[in-house]
Amino acid sequence: MSDRGAPNAQFNLAAPDSLPARVATRARRRMYQRFLRSTGIRPDETLLDVGVTSDQSYESSNYLEAWYPHKHNITAVGTDDAAFLEQRFPGVTFRQANGLALPFEPRSFDVVHSSAVLEHVGGTREQQGFLCELARVARRAVFVTTPNRWFPIEVHTQIPLLHWLPKPLFRKLLGKTRHGFFAREENLNLLGRGELARLAGALPGWTVAIEPLRLLGWPSNLLLTLRKESA
Repeated sequence: MSDRGAPNAQFNLAAPDSLPARVATRARRRMYQRFLRSTGIRPDETLLDVGVTSDQSYESSNYLEAWYPHKHNITAVGTDDAAFLEQRFPGVTFRQANGLALPFEPRSFDVVHSSAVLEHVGGTREQQGFLCELARVARRAVFVTTPNRWFPIEVHTQIPLLHWLPKPLFRKLLGKTRHGFFAREENLNLLGRGELARLAGALPGWTVAIEPLRLLGWPSNLLLTLRKESA
């Protein structure tokens, strides 16, 4: 695969000043507002953000660390080295770790957030394990965003409709393009609402809410909120 088709550290191909990048920034602003509303997070509550990136080219990279005002309550986790977050946003704590095996005790954080990570952790088993880890370390709420598989344009490659094909065929055809990185399941495994509901519904002790984030009237992203039933 040529460098021209290689994603950046945020698993994105769009140029920082491109229309897709500007649309993504506006969408993340709306996601952030939904996060505040859906979780009802309080200023004194601890917050874990799973899946921060070392990428610094986008205005909305690591938007939670940038926009959430109570930075001393944020612990940011990612597989990339994103230690710069501690200097850029004083009060934030960074831990380099894999979201499939978080280095925290159960119920370590009041609220857990993860944006645009679930589709990049692997197959169904890995996605289930990822959600289980987020729920394990959360006391009362989890908020997860992921692109909607049934949006007409695949947001990483900007190719329309191809991702609507059965997944094995989609990956086979995409593998013949310069976007072969995203043809591998461990790098991209898109979910529809039904698949996301099944994954979340397998978590005992949590209530599940899924709402769309719409672009031009079409659900472009899915926003999952888990709330502890006993909280």
